[in-house]
Amino acid sequence: MSNILDVLFADENKAALEEVQKNFNLSETETRAAVEELIPALSRGLQKNTEQGQGMDELLEALRTGSHKRYMEQPTTLGSTDTVKDGNDILGHIFGDKKVSREVANRASKKSGVSSTLLKKMLPVVASLVMGALSKKVLGSGGPVTRANSGGLLTSLLDGDRDGSIWDDVLGMAARTMLR
Repeated sequence: MSNILDVLFADENKAALEEVQKNFNLSETETRAAVEELIPALSRGLQKNTEQGQGMDELLEALRTGSHKRYMEQPTTLGSTDTVKDGNDILGHIFGDKKVSREVANRASKKSGVSSTLLKKMLPVVASLVMGALSKKVLGSGGPVTRANSGGLLTSLLDGDRDGSIWDDVLGMAARTMLR
């Protein structure tokens, strides 16, 4: 999902990635490669969750109440144990099972060249960053969060077939829900 990557790699968020780089003792190239490999799996997990039952409402509620924007606005928080705990909670919600997180780290390691052990430690922080990017993009100036104003980033999350329209995807989700 390029939109989350675009938000994370925007100049205004450079400090957050520099903090990750510093906290995990990586080069800028290694940090970028690791994040680029971890984000697609997180995005797919979020997309899958928003397709199930109350998933979209739960995501919007988490964005509204979770104070995730702080990860982008106050990057020094990325090194805290609270961030790791929050990130692990996010991963639990997205993937459900720690085995999935380990597999994501193993796959990302093969493509990024960063050790899977380090990526397993990075994954909760990157998950927190993803929620921070979503929060920043969706909440923007801090107005109310509704399905109607959740905007482009969530739209791209829901555009499963990447055809530029979410309506076919939303209708498909509704049909699947009604057929349950």
